[in-house]
Amino acid sequence: MKEFLDTPLFHLTLTLLVFWLCNLLFTKFNYKILHPGITSIALLIVYLKVTHTSYEDYNKNTSLISFWLGPSVVTLGLPLYLYINHLQGSYLRVFIAMIAGSLSGIISVVVIAKILGASDIIAYSLSPKSVTTPIAMEVSKGLGGIPSLTIAIVFITGFVGALFGWGFLTKLGIKDHKAIGIAMGTASHAIGTAEIVKNGEKFGAYGALGMALNGVLTAIFAPLITPYLIHLLNSIG
Repeated sequence: MKEFLDTPLFHLTLTLLVFWLCNLLFTKFNYKILHPGITSIALLIVYLKVTHTSYEDYNKNTSLISFWLGPSVVTLGLPLYLYINHLQGSYLRVFIAMIAGSLSGIISVVVIAKILGASDIIAYSLSPKSVTTPIAMEVSKGLGGIPSLTIAIVFITGFVGALFGWGFLTKLGIKDHKAIGIAMGTASHAIGTAEIVKNGEKFGAYGALGMALNGVLTAIFAPLITPYLIHLLNSIG
């Protein structure tokens, strides 16, 4: 029995079944805290702990699912293609906003981490928190961070944005599709973008733009800024 429970077939089936059930639960009650991304991860963690299944084995057995992460992110570019003409006349403003968003995402998390006493390697791991997982992992590796920790903070960042980003921006009175979409894509990458697509294709288009540009900018800025920022904070501390 143990041998069957450790097979790729069982882990794949279990993962898909858990997500399906969690999605049904979310659809029925529509509480933000019951977001299927959160509840399914929590239940699978409990399963791994109870059955003493190593994450490495589970990750290997479910690689077929994680493989589709890249293609699924690419599909978010379709709405951007359909609405790209709507950006005419806004290129400079969008570019400035993207630089500001990328820099603030990197600087804020590093500063907060160091103030709270985090080690340098933790700070390096957290710096690419606002970009999609494949890019964040490579940036983290390049900085000498811990990729597994980076993945965790990327998911947390995405879920926080998906749960509270829309409400926060609308509370501020922001209604423009471009502003909301780019802000969500920049701050909470694919998870936030996938969430706001539910409110309209235009939001998803600009979310995809924010996610894509922030990925490029973070890959450039994080290696340049993070080491000097950590050195500065260490010297001050």
